Amino acid sequence: MSTQPDKKAIYGLAQHASALLRAVDWCGIAAGLVVTIVWLPELNSKSTALCGLIAAILFTAIGDLVGLYRNWRGVRFSRMAASLIGCWLMTSLLLMALGVWAQAAHELSWRGVLVWQGSTLIFLLGFRVLLRWIVTWTMRWTGRTRNFAVVGVNELGIDLVRSIQDQPELGLTFCGFYDDRPRGRRAELPPDMNLRLGNLDQLVEQARRNEVPVVFIALPMRAEQRIREITARLADSTASVYIVPDLFVFQLMHSRWTDIQGIPIVSVYENPFYGVDGVAKRFFDLVAAAVLLALAALPMTAIAVAIKLTSRGPVFFRQRRFGLDGKEFLVWKFRTMTCLEDGMDVRQATKNDARLTKIGGFLRSTSLDELPQLFNVLAGQMSLVGPRPHATAHNEFYRRQIDGYMLRHKVKPGITGLAQVNGCRGETEQLEHMARRIDYDHKYIRHWSFWLDLKILWRTVGIVLRRQNAY
Repeated sequence: MSTQPDKKAIYGLAQHASALLRAVDWCGIAAGLVVTIVWLPELNSKSTALCGLIAAILFTAIGDLVGLYRNWRGVRFSRMAASLIGCWLMTSLLLMALGVWAQAAHELSWRGVLVWQGSTLIFLLGFRVLLRWIVTWTMRWTGRTRNFAVVGVNELGIDLVRSIQDQPELGLTFCGFYDDRPRGRRAELPPDMNLRLGNLDQLVEQARRNEVPVVFIALPMRAEQRIREITARLADSTASVYIVPDLFVFQLMHSRWTDIQGIPIVSVYENPFYGVDGVAKRFFDLVAAAVLLALAALPMTAIAVAIKLTSRGPVFFRQRRFGLDGKEFLVWKFRTMTCLEDGMDVRQATKNDARLTKIGGFLRSTSLDELPQLFNVLAGQMSLVGPRPHATAHNEFYRRQIDGYMLRHKVKPGITGLAQVNGCRGETEQLEHMARRIDYDHKYIRHWSFWLDLKILWRTVGIVLRRQNAY
């Protein structure tokens, strides 16, 4: 039987959902504009209305680029809200830039701009919350919620149930676990789930009676034969059956599903900065790096003069490092040593290193030698926060010693990182020390958020002031 009609139906539903989200967002922008005009009647003009129309067009165009109108069903609201906020901020900045370029910015007061930006953001978020609530309430009122069961009593199945219960807009109600394995081979169920346990014969019978219209199979990947047998038995029902792959046997990094011409694929290792997340991080890097360079211009000039007066050699030290996707780039630092090592044998700096210049120790302990890396950030080779880049020679050594070492290059290297604010700073004289640093780098990639970046930057300030493990 051809699956083409099903694909068309799914595509049509996705298009309708996307159109609904666009309409809701346009209503939010219009509502914010109305509030602004009511608050500040002097802004009631054709120019203000035109500004609102341009903003709505820009917002939906940027939303398309950053994935704001994808299917958010089952995704935490906080993630969707962060995408929406980022999209509106980009729209606002672009709109102000257009106003300055068109020499029309004088027609809108800064007070009016602030009122409109704030009220619109409130309406955009509020309407999205309202839409979710309406969808959830409609499903319950119309009886469109469906029971679901999980085959496999294990941590994956328990986590799946918790995740679905946290997303009421999915319209799914948990009815039980089903597993034929003896108790010793099953995980211990939480108290609130312990009474909902049956065997596969019961599941098949309930599925035939349409009492369980949705079934999730959460068995280990090695249990292929059992999965085939269960799906074959459930084929004698109208239940929708889903296989939840136990991908936790891999060192997952932001895995996500996609398809190529209908063939489903899942990423095991992936960059977390896609869509609005990547745009927001890059925008923050550009703005923050530019501000920091402006503030540090005089201190950096003084450091350059001091280096030239106290030692022979160049002011800056450039060394080959691995960056995003393992591509080499030249990292900039103030020179702190009498030698310039950049070959296949690079010795790490140690405490009281004899190679340090007269002011080299001070620059390294205060991390002032890292300031030129702000130019690397502006060039897009580095980020303010990310795994610290290592010399190419060290990369070639440790990639053979530590499993998953190169996964740290799925993101741009940073001036500071999660490892550095957790004590993994300075010399790594033992392999265990480097392995611990890599563990933190992997943790950063898995759990990245904008707020985590801000937290790391804040903690970095304290560590630099204490001069912890820097030499």
